[in-house]
This record gives sequence, structure tokens and C-alpha cells, in this order.
Amino acid sequence: MAIARRLKAFDIEVAYWSRRRKPEVEFALGIEYMELDSLLSSSDFIFLTMALTPETRWFFNRERFAKVKRGAYFINVARGGLVDTDALIEALEAGVLAGAALDVFDVEPLPARHKLASMDNVVLTPHIGSATVETRRRMAELAAENVVSFFRTGRPIYAV
Repeated sequence: MAIARRLKAFDIEVAYWSRRRKPEVEFALGIEYMELDSLLSSSDFIFLTMALTPETRWFFNRERFAKVKRGAYFINVARGGLVDTDALIEALEAGVLAGAALDVFDVEPLPARHKLASMDNVVLTPHIGSATVETRRRMAELAAENVVSFFRTGRPIYAV
């Protein structure tokens, strides 16, 4: 939803697919739900934001990349395990994808000599979306609250 809000601010047409349709979000943001294959074949930019589960591992594989509109850009800000990296590289080399932007990888950290690191049509960034002053401050506060709770009650508030 955050990505859709930002794109809509630039008057960009936004469509989405989800395993569960969200009519309230469609109405609130003025976005359109599409079936996955239709969305892939018509989108210029594909933002991957889904959760990694056993069912979604390697969700983007050779079969899915073959359905993508030629010349599209692929952006993964979710989890590296959602993408078959070999299939992604093949799609980039074949020109199916014009480019990719990734801040997550199925192997982290990505080895310096990895094929993706040498490709001109790929942008790699570290997965640091939480690296804001506000978020890091709250993370520190939660850690301190956990320590205090443990010493007072013998139990942490937030078990990881």
C-alpha cells in the first residue's frame, strides 16, 4: 500500500495481485486488482512485496518470468527466497526484463563476485528499510523493555 500511495502521487496507474483481494484498499487508493498472468503481461514495473512462506518460495521462477511483459522492470523489496535467481538472470540476459532492482537475495550477503553484481541492468542495495532514526530508536526501546521485563518477571515481552 505504501508503494501504491507513492506511485499514485505521480499519477501512475497502479494495479495489483494478491492471494487475497482487498476491495477496501482498491477503493481507498484507487488501484485495480488484476489476475496474476494479466498483471505480469501488461506491467512495465513489477514490485514484489509478498511474504516468504513454503508456498511462495521461488514464486518468481522461469515460468512466471516467461509471462512478464518484455522490457519490464522487476523490483524485489520482500524476500530473496521468493525469486529463483538463475531464472531472474536468464530473464535479464534474454531481454525479457529490461532491468531489476533488488535489496534482498536468496543468499545474504550476496557474494561480491555474484553474476548479479556484474550486470549493468541490475541495481543492488542492502536491505535497510528499517534504517531510520525513528525505527532504530524504537528497536532500542523494545530491546530495553524486554530486558526490564525479563529481570522483573522472568519472561521477555517479545520472544524471538
